[in-house]
Amino acid sequence: MLALRTTFFYIGLILFTLPHTTITPLLWLTPYKLRRAYLGIWAHFTLWWLKFTCNLDYRVEGQENIPAEASIILAKHQSTWETVAMQRIFPLQTWVLKRELLWIPFFGWGLAMTRPIAIDRAAGKKALKQVIKQGTDRLKQGIWVVVFPEGTRTLYGSRKKYAIGGAMLAEKSGYPVVPVAHNAGKYWPKVGLIKPGTITLSIGPTISTKDIKTKEINRLSEEWIENRCLEL
Repeated sequence: MLALRTTFFYIGLILFTLPHTTITPLLWLTPYKLRRAYLGIWAHFTLWWLKFTCNLDYRVEGQENIPAEASIILAKHQSTWETVAMQRIFPLQTWVLKRELLWIPFFGWGLAMTRPIAIDRAAGKKALKQVIKQGTDRLKQGIWVVVFPEGTRTLYGSRKKYAIGGAMLAEKSGYPVVPVAHNAGKYWPKVGLIKPGTITLSIGPTISTKDIKTKEINRLSEEWIENRCLEL
C-alpha cells in the first residue's frame, strides 16, 4: 500500500508540475512577488496532494518566533518536504542551492524564478563571496534567505558538518538567524517510500547576529537544531 500511495503521489505531482512550470517563462517580466505567488501554488498543491495520497500532514511549533524583519533561516535538511513546506510557513523567501538544480527541465525553470543564490560548490571562496553579496541584497529587499548548512539531505537521525556560508552571511549582513528543526526524514526519506503520519517542524528563538562572529553563530544554530532534532 505504501508503494502504491507513493507512486500515485509522484504521478500526480508530475502531471501538475509539467503544465504549471511550462507557464513560468511567460512570467519573467512580471513583478517578483507576483511570480512567487504563482509558484507558491505548486507548494500548496504538493502539501495538499501529499496529505490526500499518502496521509502525511504536518504541524508547526514556535511560529511566535518568526520575526517581522527578513531573516536567514538555517534549517535541517532531511527530505524534499522542507523545501516545499517552508514556502507555506515563512514569508517571501529564496534559497542558497547548487546551480545544477536550475538545469533540471521544468522544475529548474520554476526554481530560477525565485531568484535563488545558485552556487558552484567547487568554487570555494568565490561561492562564499557570492552567498554574502547576493544574500545581503535579497535580505535588503525583504526576501528571506534559506540555507541548509549541511549542504545535502541527511538520513533521519544523522548529521553532517555545518558549513559556514549561512552563518557568515549573518555576520556580514547583520540580519538575524532563525534555526529550524524537523523530523521530515522519518516520513519522506531521501531514499524510500513516503510514510503516513504528522511531521513536526520546530522554529527556534531568533539568534541575534550583532557583535557575534561566524563560528559562534554556526555553533549556536547547530546546537539548537541538532538538540531539537534529537527531541523530535
